[in-house]
Amino acid sequence: MMLIAHLFQRLGNAVALLLAVLVLNFCLIHLAPGDPVQVIAGEMGGASAEVIAALRAKYGLDHSLFEQLVTYLGKIATADFGYSYYFNEPVLSLIQQRLPATLLLAFAALTLAVLIGTTLGIISARRPNGFVSHAVTLLSLAGYSAPIFWTGLMLLLLFGSIWPVLPISGMTDVVNPKTGFGYLLDVLTHLVLPSVTLALVFMAQYSRLARVNMIDVLSADYIRTARAKGLSESVVVLKHALRNALIPIVTIIGLQFGNLFAGAVVVETVFSWPGMGRLVFDSILRRDYPTLMAVLFFSALMVMVSNIITDMVYRLIDPRIRTGAK
Repeated sequence: MMLIAHLFQRLGNAVALLLAVLVLNFCLIHLAPGDPVQVIAGEMGGASAEVIAALRAKYGLDHSLFEQLVTYLGKIATADFGYSYYFNEPVLSLIQQRLPATLLLAFAALTLAVLIGTTLGIISARRPNGFVSHAVTLLSLAGYSAPIFWTGLMLLLLFGSIWPVLPISGMTDVVNPKTGFGYLLDVLTHLVLPSVTLALVFMAQYSRLARVNMIDVLSADYIRTARAKGLSESVVVLKHALRNALIPIVTIIGLQFGNLFAGAVVVETVFSWPGMGRLVFDSILRRDYPTLMAVLFFSALMVMVSNIITDMVYRLIDPRIRTGAK
C-alpha cells in the first residue's frame, strides 16, 4: 500500500511538471529567432505579402503569444498536437511513425551499456590492481571521452569503407525489402552500428560505477561473514554483493534516459536512423514549431516515466527505502 501511495504521488507530481514543460517549451521555441512562415515562403520560391498573411492566419501565428499558448494547451488537453508546417501531416501521426524506431535504438543501446558495462565493472572489481582492471579503466576513459558523433563517423569509415560487413544507414534495406524473419534480421543488422555507438559512452560510465560500488561492497563485513561461512565466490559476488552494488546503477539508468535521447539525436543523424532524433533535427532547421514541441513533450514524458519506474525498482531492490527504515 505504501508503494502504491507513493506511485500515485509521483504521478501527480509528473502531471504538474508536464504542464510546466509544455508552457516553457512553447515560450522558448516561439521566442527563439526565426520565422516558420518565412521558411515556408522560401521553400515555395518566395511569396507575396498576402500569401504570407494567409499562412500566418492558417497556422494561428497572427495572434498574440498568450492567445497562441491558451489555444495550444486546449488542443493538448484533447490530444491534438497540431499539424506539421513542413511535413504537412498531423504531428501525432509523425510521432507514432518515429517513436518505435527511437525506442528500439534507445533500449538496445541501454541494454548493451548496462549488461556489458556492469559485467566489466564486476570483473575488474574482483582484482582492482590487476591487468584486466587497468584495461577496463583505460577503455572506459577512452569510451567516455570520445564524442558520440566522432565514434559514429569512425564506425561509418570502418564498416562502410575498410570492412563493409554491416549496413551503415537506414533501418532496413530499401533496395531489397524483406518480410517475416528476414525483416527482423534486417532491422537487427542495421541496428548494430547505431546502438553500439550510443552504448559506448554509457557503457564506460556503468563499468566505472559498477567497479567502484563492487569494490566498496566486497569490503563490507557481511561479505567477509559470507566468505567465512564457506560460500563459493560466485555466490558471494552474485547473490550478496551484486544486489547492493546495483542500487546506484539502477538510479543512474533512470536519470540518464534524457541523455540517452539527446545522444540518439546525434546518432540518428549520423546513421540516417528514422527516429525522433532525426525528426528533431529536421524540425529545428525548418522552424516546425508544432512538431518540435510535440517531440519535446514526448521526450519529457519518457524521461518522467523512466524516473518513476526507476524509483519503483529502487524501492523493490532495497526494502529499507520502501519501508522508510534506515
